Amino acid sequence: MSRLGGLGTAAAVLLAVVAVTTLAAPLLAPYDPDFPDLLSALAGSSSSHPLGADALGRDVLSRLMYGARTTLLGPALVICVSSVVGTALAITAAWAGGRVDAVISRVLDVLFAVPGIVFALITVAVLGPGIPGVVAGLAVAYTPYVARVVRSAALRERSLPYVAAAWVQGRSAFAICVRHLLPNLRPIIVAQSVSALGFAVIDVAAISFLGLGVQPPAADWGLMVKSGFDSAMRGQPLEAISAGVLIALVVASVSVLGDRLGRTV
Repeated sequence: MSRLGGLGTAAAVLLAVVAVTTLAAPLLAPYDPDFPDLLSALAGSSSSHPLGADALGRDVLSRLMYGARTTLLGPALVICVSSVVGTALAITAAWAGGRVDAVISRVLDVLFAVPGIVFALITVAVLGPGIPGVVAGLAVAYTPYVARVVRSAALRERSLPYVAAAWVQGRSAFAICVRHLLPNLRPIIVAQSVSALGFAVIDVAAISFLGLGVQPPAADWGLMVKSGFDSAMRGQPLEAISAGVLIALVVASVSVLGDRLGRTV
């Protein structure tokens, strides 16, 4: 924690609190997030509903707790898939070199030039609205973000003496990459993945806001910002404000943490 500094530590603590609250939502949430109570529709802040209720009378605080699951799980899956695929492509390109490196680099350049949300919209058009299509599209779009950075580091590691020594000892290319290159590249992979996570949270929330990601009545922060706009016009802005603030705090915390991890590499 000392290497993260004060701001980095605060960001890590905030993300830990969000993660614990998400996992413990069934125990901490005061209400069923999907249970409508029309008598409490658009209720303001009170002891029974600290953040008020939405247009259907559902408790906003409970929906925020449960909504963190889809809001954070989708981006986490995007980063996990893109990091694994991107790292595999990067190490393959760095080790093989030549035409293999050139082909992989050109493909990554093409993917890098297309906005992630465009890939997501294409896959949603093919697979239909929902998290699977969004994750698949964004995972493709985020692969070059990891691969380009890891490839540069892998090229540097590839030229170091320990790689040549392992090769002289008769170890296979696969064994050298897995046992030597990959462990030395792990800090860079982690730092880059954490940095990309913040952008993934924004993209997934934006797609849910458009109505193409998580579908009602599921709780999701992006979806709550959208529905909260209608509630705000009717005098209850807490739903949109609270969901928007949480998205901003999580993205800022992830960005700070990724920056601090990148500095320690």
